[in-house]
Amino acid sequence: MRNLLHQSQSGVAKMLKTQIPLAAFADTKPHYSILDGLRGVAAITVVCFHLFEAFATSHLDQGINHGYLAVDFFFILSGFVVGYAYDDRWGKMTTMDFIKRRIIRLHPMVVMGAVIGAAMFYTQGCSFWDVSKISAMALFVATLINMLLIPATPGTEVRGVGEMFPLNGPSWSLFFEYIGNILYVLFIRKLSTRALAVLVFAAGCGLAAFAILGPLGDICVGFSLTPTEFTGGSLRLLFSFSAGLLLSRIFKPAAKVKGAFWICGLSVVALLAVPRIGGAENLWMNGIYDTVCCIVFFPLLVYIGASGKITNQYSTRICKFLGDISYPLYMVHYPFIYLYFAWVKNENLTFQESLPGAAGLVVGSIVLAYVCLRFYDIPVRRYLTNRFLKPKNSV
Repeated sequence: MRNLLHQSQSGVAKMLKTQIPLAAFADTKPHYSILDGLRGVAAITVVCFHLFEAFATSHLDQGINHGYLAVDFFFILSGFVVGYAYDDRWGKMTTMDFIKRRIIRLHPMVVMGAVIGAAMFYTQGCSFWDVSKISAMALFVATLINMLLIPATPGTEVRGVGEMFPLNGPSWSLFFEYIGNILYVLFIRKLSTRALAVLVFAAGCGLAAFAILGPLGDICVGFSLTPTEFTGGSLRLLFSFSAGLLLSRIFKPAAKVKGAFWICGLSVVALLAVPRIGGAENLWMNGIYDTVCCIVFFPLLVYIGASGKITNQYSTRICKFLGDISYPLYMVHYPFIYLYFAWVKNENLTFQESLPGAAGLVVGSIVLAYVCLRFYDIPVRRYLTNRFLKPKNSV
């Protein structure tokens, strides 16, 4: 195991020196390198957050407790980048052009995550779900609807824990991401900046009410089609995506902050790792924390990151690597979390006993994300771009 970890770490070190082709073909504008890097930092933190699910009895005692807020950070980043990339293109780009671009950007990894989840499904049995009773036909149907991003309804999905996408749980946030993109192209982009600000304010009030006054004391919701989960997921998307769009419209770079990537990156990790606040007796306290993170801290970090500049080659390579593997990492790691969860439960392991496997999962997921990016995601998106976008729109 030690030799395997050492070899994997050496491989990652070599990757940092490799100039990977741009992971995004969505636009020809310069990228915000620091924001790319922050997206990667958040993605790695999500992987670590999911590892601790195997040892938690509820959200109250889970390690890296607020890792679920990374999704809200992703939504704000997405809104900011979509607004930056597309707001000034309408008139030159049609609605169908936009939809094609977003499908080409997002969907290849949705398919890959479903395929990996299906390939590993029968190795993931434990007391929490008995996958041995699921027929090959049921698995095929589950794979197909996951690939098409069609959510499973509670009680009909193959794992039996209520997930929209039981083969690759994080696909739920891509489901909402697509909703956000549809709302943008059909409605939100047409709003004036003032009207968009009103929408952001109203959605923020709704999100705050859900977090502070709701039954959960958090916004770790959205993965299921139950009324509470779907309502919470919709509020998370509507506020954060719209807030990112608004920020892109009013953005004016601040004075350069020295070491902006490192400051913002450490801040993201710290905010996501804060222990549960208030406990079971005062759920509203944790709801306030979630609200402040989404409404204050995350937009501020995006603003600082977009204002900052990278001045050395080492930081440039790190941000580029993290940005390139962030989305593939998010989409391929969770099938291995199911496997890790089953291993821990079946063997009754402590976290310390499972630490070599946990470290291997994190490093292995990063390596797999890079492999998928280099040999699948980029070639497929390049082919789809050449095949389905007009030459004047290709990049």
